[in-house]
Amino acid sequence: MSATRDVVILGSTGSVGTQAIDVVRRNPDRFRVVGIAAGGGEVALLAQQALELGVEVVAVARASAAQDLQLAFYAAAKAGGYSAGDFAVPKILAGPDAATELAQWPCDLVLNGISGSIGLAPTLAALQAGRTLALANKESLIAGGPLVKAAMQRPDQLVPVDSEHSALAQCLRGGSHGEVRRLVLTASGGPFRGRTRAELADVTVEQALAHPTWNMGPVVTINSATLVNKGLEVIEAHLLFDIPFVRIDVVVHPQSLVHSMVEFVDGSTLAQASPPDMRLPIALGLGWPDRVPGAASGCDWTRASTWEFLPLDDSAFPAVRLARQAGESGGTAPAVYNAANEVCVEAFRVGDLPFTAIVDTVEQVLAAHEVRNLTSLADVEQAEAWARERAQAAVHATNGSSPA
Repeated sequence: MSATRDVVILGSTGSVGTQAIDVVRRNPDRFRVVGIAAGGGEVALLAQQALELGVEVVAVARASAAQDLQLAFYAAAKAGGYSAGDFAVPKILAGPDAATELAQWPCDLVLNGISGSIGLAPTLAALQAGRTLALANKESLIAGGPLVKAAMQRPDQLVPVDSEHSALAQCLRGGSHGEVRRLVLTASGGPFRGRTRAELADVTVEQALAHPTWNMGPVVTINSATLVNKGLEVIEAHLLFDIPFVRIDVVVHPQSLVHSMVEFVDGSTLAQASPPDMRLPIALGLGWPDRVPGAASGCDWTRASTWEFLPLDDSAFPAVRLARQAGESGGTAPAVYNAANEVCVEAFRVGDLPFTAIVDTVEQVLAAHEVRNLTSLADVEQAEAWARERAQAAVHATNGSSPA
């Protein structure tokens, strides 16, 4: 990679966004951030990032946060000892469509690190504007898969940032599409690996948030505990690499060192291995197809270690099986799976739903859903609204409360 790449980061104050900024900070000759976006809850951090990076534009989803952001920017400048001539005040975009507008800003690459299916509109906007899209927002691909694929203008326009799919992309360099026998996604098993269904009944939020190997945001961490995250990744792998669901497997790998594998028709398997550090797939997403030297630490091959690979317990953790069903149904089913889960995870976080009822409720919602084809963003939004309402009603029925 020769020239410096201009980058827009959506979700800059989140886990992926802050780690992406760390990668940029250590590689100023390779990347320049021209725009950042966040929801509006971390105004002070957003202002500090804008000042440090010298961005042209900042987007904030909460319209009322625009003035707060401007004040926070001047406060950050004062705290950093800047004088008036030392910095330029960036353009501020505010409102629910701000991230979508920023996704079309002149740049080489957009990193979508927004959490949740609200990232779909910015994903489509970036692709339609011809930008290379480094996608960490798997929910947008899950919810709007056919729309996302239709918006792509070239095969290499979408680069996966999830560690598993980044690993698959790297391994797939070792053979042609026709030589692939199957994709193997690895799962840590989360904090409850080895527990039976009965032993999961009294799981607390604090326990679900204690992931053994990865440091992630709360929603992704809980999704990892239920293995919904792995179910979403199975659908994502199918959409990204055009491999049938029957040829996508999941194995439990507690050490989280092998991030995924590709088995080829001759019996050879290629695996990508590295310590669990999201900066590696983020750096690869920003620099693809080139690698960024020193993005993260490698494995220490001088120390003895044991790597385990175990079968997935579908009876205790049915989320992957359910995701396969939704993915094979296609149309609106994956969007319903994801939207219902978002409602159930939030209900679990506030104490309105037990842990095992998260996936049980998603299954109930899917069973009641009439699958429709996706032809527009409005189709996705309608399916999600139905799923959220249905899931919320199921949550109220479970805990005996009345809908608000």
